[in-house]
Amino acid sequence: MTARFTLPILLLLAPAIPLHADLTQAQAEPNLEKRSKLALDNAAAALKSARTAYADGETNKVQTLLTEVGQSVDLAQSSLQQTGKNPRKSPKYFKRAEIETRALLKKVEAFQDEMNVSDRPMLDALRGKVQQVHDDLLMGIMEG
Repeated sequence: MTARFTLPILLLLAPAIPLHADLTQAQAEPNLEKRSKLALDNAAAALKSARTAYADGETNKVQTLLTEVGQSVDLAQSSLQQTGKNPRKSPKYFKRAEIETRALLKKVEAFQDEMNVSDRPMLDALRGKVQQVHDDLLMGIMEG
């Protein structure tokens, strides 16, 4: 009888569980496609944390989180490359990563626009990296 009541309680508590995936969790994932997804989820969460840290005036923390975003994007790209799959013939995970990197790029650009003009250059390298990964994914899918 307790098992019947445990599930609804767990479902109610699920929103309280943090969704911020740790990059080490993503690296430990043996399935390369899932690893890529976890890494991109971590990148989005780290960027969100960086925005919060910037609003709180924690510049050092912002730089650390932006580095984590870049590492997450690199991990996602390398994981998909390690699958050995042709993005044109098996586009599911490649297309998902392309869409998520485009969304991440828009968030980086919005964050950069909200920043003080003197702080904006700290996002230039990250913006270029995310743009390059997005372009590589898109070209892999579109090439014949």
